Amino acid sequence: LLPGQRGNSPVEFAEPVGLNKDPRGVFSVVDVDGAPAVRISGETYGGLITRDEYENYHLRFEFKWGEKKWPPREQAVRDSGCCYHSVGPHDASYGFWMKSFEFQIQEGDCGDFYSLAGVIVDAEAVPQSPDNPKSDLVYKKGSPKIVGTTKRIIREPGNERPTGAWNSMELYCLGQTSVHVVNGRVNMVLTGLRHRVDGREVPLTKGRIQFQSEAAEVFYRAIAIRRIREIPREVLA
Repeated sequence: LLPGQRGNSPVEFAEPVGLNKDPRGVFSVVDVDGAPAVRISGETYGGLITRDEYENYHLRFEFKWGEKKWPPREQAVRDSGCCYHSVGPHDASYGFWMKSFEFQIQEGDCGDFYSLAGVIVDAEAVPQSPDNPKSDLVYKKGSPKIVGTTKRIIREPGNERPTGAWNSMELYCLGQTSVHVVNGRVNMVLTGLRHRVDGREVPLTKGRIQFQSEAAEVFYRAIAIRRIREIPREVLA
């Protein structure tokens, strides 16, 4: 647990609370819809992080949004995320999260990819705005592969359910490949997962898993993980 308490300004944060300290009860287990679920209040930024590292696995979980939102995002879409292959310092990304590949969980954007602390991927994608070289990318299967990007990659297609409904999320990781799946539909395949170490690009194929607290109440349940030796052909196709 690494929640960073908010200061009085919407863009300032006080010193982090610290690892394994949760004075505001940001993370808890509650009963929702007749079953236990992890509740993340979102009040402070931080993460719920596995003790163990995982490699070559299929992760599955369900999530749904709560009602509460916190400053500075009271008017923004609800936001969280599942960050995988997390390594290094706990505050490497924005002061709150470990270096990792983010499987985005955000209203309207579930399944997107974000690079936290500069992790690198290759993907079949096109620029969102062809005339703007700094624009995000959009995943397009069959497009020429963009090699070595840290940009946001927007999922294609979108397949999330209305706010308040449970969504089923799956993540396949094998070697330097990962696949994002939302409610049974593949919407992104990433390859060449890597990061920079001492100026060199090296594979990043394992690490911890983080679930983010990011100013919105969210519930997670039915979290399960299993080791795999291959990604099913129908998933990659």
